[in-house]
Amino acid sequence: MTDPTQKTAGVRVRFAPSPTGYLHVGGARTALFNWLFARHHGGVMILRIEDTDAERNKPELVQGIIDGLKWLGVDWDEGPFYQSQRTELYRAAAKKCLANGTAFRCYCPADKYAGGDYAESGAQDEEPKGGGPRRVTRCSCRDGKPSTPAVKPAIRFKVPVGGKTKFADAVFGQREFSNDEIEDFVLLRSGKGDEEFGQSMYQLGVVVDDIDMRVTHVIRGADHISNTPKQVLLYGALGATPPIFPHVPLILGADKSRLSKRHGATDVNMYRAEGFLPEAFRNFLALLGWSPGGDEEFLRTKDLIAKFLLEGVSRTNAVFDRPKLEWFNTQYLQRLPIEELLPEVENELKRSGLWKPEWSTGAAPGPEGRDHAWFERTVDLLRPRIRLLPDFSRWARAFFSDEFTRDPAAKEKFWKDPKVPELLAKLADALGHLKEWNHDACDHATRAVAEAGGTKAALLINATRVAIVGQAVAPPLFETMVVLGQQRVVRRLHDAVAGSAKA
Repeated sequence: MTDPTQKTAGVRVRFAPSPTGYLHVGGARTALFNWLFARHHGGVMILRIEDTDAERNKPELVQGIIDGLKWLGVDWDEGPFYQSQRTELYRAAAKKCLANGTAFRCYCPADKYAGGDYAESGAQDEEPKGGGPRRVTRCSCRDGKPSTPAVKPAIRFKVPVGGKTKFADAVFGQREFSNDEIEDFVLLRSGKGDEEFGQSMYQLGVVVDDIDMRVTHVIRGADHISNTPKQVLLYGALGATPPIFPHVPLILGADKSRLSKRHGATDVNMYRAEGFLPEAFRNFLALLGWSPGGDEEFLRTKDLIAKFLLEGVSRTNAVFDRPKLEWFNTQYLQRLPIEELLPEVENELKRSGLWKPEWSTGAAPGPEGRDHAWFERTVDLLRPRIRLLPDFSRWARAFFSDEFTRDPAAKEKFWKDPKVPELLAKLADALGHLKEWNHDACDHATRAVAEAGGTKAALLINATRVAIVGQAVAPPLFETMVVLGQQRVVRRLHDAVAGSAKA
């Protein structure tokens, strides 16, 4: 017999963020899971903005959510749809529930029950002494006995008395909830001014939209499990079949508490600003609560799509491990085909003002022969030592610009020998007379100057590295010399000597 929680024909999924905050890591992971599932099954990905909460919405955050999704590589086939533009659809659904007896007009004022807004939350929740299930108090309005007839009513769902509401969760298995623990939740708020009714509440809007958009799988965080019985009841009231509900585990911080700002950046766009590669972040995020079924961790996006199945989603909460994310980023920096990495480095250099047009594909070489081939060789030389994209314009700045500073700590360590200025001057002269500029020629010339000066080659190699790139740690010296070019290396050596004389 086919498992009803695994139907995949005509897959339609949605990501439905609320613009009351940024695109946080948990939301991005939910969007990614939906996207991978849709792409795996050749289905449809829908983007829906749930912006009905006028008091808490921040419209400017919508663009941040969209930008974050685009950076993450999560595209959509339909939308974005905005719930604020679909009000009449929700009102019609609520009135349908009124007509078929599954909803009622509630006249209870907002302050009827202490400790909560009755018109919003639905009922007085009584916590029983000694634990056990909570009890929900029903108001008289559901029985046609308005508590305050003069007040404009809200529309509230009439939860059945007694019995259980059940659904099959594609991750957590069969779930059931006692109806006596589910409040008569609000569908439409009471109207203001000339309006008969106000805005739709979350439970109604999400169900009406999922029905209208023919959503087949609602993949979302496990914190939504408590919403699901209410929505299952609503599907029945509207004469629709509920979708499949795969709830995915939550993401925790390193201390095993719910991921929050105190654990560091939680806005996806912050990781973009820090310089993480989008595919590395995608790979890392996909493995938070999902496994492809083996030990492999480095999974290109095409591999994630090919392997993504709901069976791989864990019931155990995931832990956001920042060092692991950084490991993924270095792996991608080192292992991506160079032609895929170059555009990311180009964007970083443009952001920092270091980019030169002659480094573009097909452009004529610039001064000292630098062209696209040079740019490719340089990035390939640097990437084993790069952690984040801004390292190209900060730590490796000297490879792309003559305007760089020499690290004082490196100078203190490697220029303290009084022989260094004389050795650097002699090396500049020797390198300037080389007929061929390659690794072996630079190596031979440097070691010859060290030997003639009666010093170890390591002293001159380290001093030269600081002179020409400003850092104590950099790619191998002679490969660095070749990439920088003869004129630039000789000029920087002379500049280092002149600077040491002034110090």
